[in-house]
Amino acid sequence: MTYFFETYGCQMNQAESASVEQILLSRGWKKAPSAETAGLVIINTCSVRITAETRVFGRLAYFAALKKKRPFFLILTGCMAERLHDEIQKQFPCVDVVVGMFEKHIFPDVFQAFEKNAPYVPVEEKPAGETYFFAPSSYSQGSFQSFVPIMNGCNNFCSYCIVPYVRGREVSRDPGDILREIDSLFAKGVKEITLLGQNVNSYRWEGGSAAGDFPSLLSAVARVSEKNGGSGLSSLKWIRFMSSHPKDFSEDLIGTIAAEKSVCKMIHLPAQHGSTRILKAMNRGYTREKYIALAEKIRKNIPDASLSTDILVGFPGETEKDFEEVLSLMEEIRFESAYMYHFNPREGTKAFSMPDQIPEQVRKERLDRVISLQMKISAEEMRKRVGKVVPVLVESVSRNNPDELFGHTERGEMVVFDGKLDGNLIGSFVQAELMCLRGKTFRAKISPSV
Repeated sequence: MTYFFETYGCQMNQAESASVEQILLSRGWKKAPSAETAGLVIINTCSVRITAETRVFGRLAYFAALKKKRPFFLILTGCMAERLHDEIQKQFPCVDVVVGMFEKHIFPDVFQAFEKNAPYVPVEEKPAGETYFFAPSSYSQGSFQSFVPIMNGCNNFCSYCIVPYVRGREVSRDPGDILREIDSLFAKGVKEITLLGQNVNSYRWEGGSAAGDFPSLLSAVARVSEKNGGSGLSSLKWIRFMSSHPKDFSEDLIGTIAAEKSVCKMIHLPAQHGSTRILKAMNRGYTREKYIALAEKIRKNIPDASLSTDILVGFPGETEKDFEEVLSLMEEIRFESAYMYHFNPREGTKAFSMPDQIPEQVRKERLDRVISLQMKISAEEMRKRVGKVVPVLVESVSRNNPDELFGHTERGEMVVFDGKLDGNLIGSFVQAELMCLRGKTFRAKISPSV
């Protein structure tokens, strides 16, 4: 039996796809080269933006047509499956099974039925309760990078966000399970892990004497990294985390990041907006002034920190003055990078029915201005890095030039260099001098390890 995944959306979805793939591999399934040749297609969906759902609807129509030409099984899972569970089954009979966010324990039974070339017959209706099941591992075979979910859900209910409605309230994972998984990943040769959660720094475990909050967990993960390490580049490990909320970013967390060498100093700190009035309407829980003070505190205590962010423009009621405060915040903080998007009404959220909705043309125009400014800031900040000698994790052969290798720095910057030096460097760290900047990518040369 063969399978193929199509995964949309966030890193958590990628981790969850990897964990389901582990089940398939353990049962002897093989990965197909494409969806067109697979015996099972699994679509892991996203509901954060309407465009993600629209794309999946298009794919479902495509697979409905493909099923008329050849038989195969089709599963829909993820946030969209949770949000539109019954509607999907009625509208798209081509989908054999819809697996909601809190039903993932049924995957082994589903696969067992498919192995017998039989439809899956549920033993019970979709459960009313919301119990999220953390997979024991999200490892992808042969990978030297891995996501590690540590919590799921969100309690913040930002007025524009659908996440709490599809992923439920916050639930944290047992720290013992987290540390065992990370220990196993490092033993498999993984060099970089990313701790995941919708609001990762609100992690809290109250089940005993183990790590209780996120700074404590981060320190414990660093100890596992040290145990599996040594000295020099060959034993270097990187620990990242996504995504953090400014209102929960404590002084203890800043101190932990500063103190732990294996914790990357690239911090994603979603601002969302620069106007206190709009931040309040978004229900973000902080003001413009508090956000700026937090960014300053991070840079004071972690001098080599790199900040990235999320920017959302065109929120209901946003005036030109509010928008100008977005631009001025970007100029003041000078984010190295940003995820930028304009407001899209999501049915089921508070902002969906707010008055003073901004016309789409205005939203797009404001987004264009934000993107233009961020590109300028990013280029200026990156040019300051030319001449630096930094560790680079080599990921692959460059897609644009087979004679070059591609990698990234601790800050997530893209780097290419001459691959003729040693093709076996993929999956390892090198010390590289950043020679020049071309677009968003550094050209570099390997330097002696220090």
